[in-house]
Amino acid sequence: MDNEPQEIELVDEEPCDEQKGSKALQIIGWFSIGMAVAAAGIYLGAELRSRSKFKKRTPYDFYANAGEQHAGEFGVGI
Repeated sequence: MDNEPQEIELVDEEPCDEQKGSKALQIIGWFSIGMAVAAAGIYLGAELRSRSKFKKRTPYDFYANAGEQHAGEFGVGI
């Protein structure tokens, strides 16, 4: 047993960019998936709403003045 200290060899280690890069790509991937799901939900909701409104038409909806009247049309010219 030697009581002399042994020399420690220093090894240059580079930080692991692969793990940081893959973590960033995972975050971007999950965010993209979430945005796609949200966009699909909004589109499908609007489509289903328009179809349900179309199915609930009455015969009076075919007249020209059957739409919603805007408040700006009344009280003009006082």
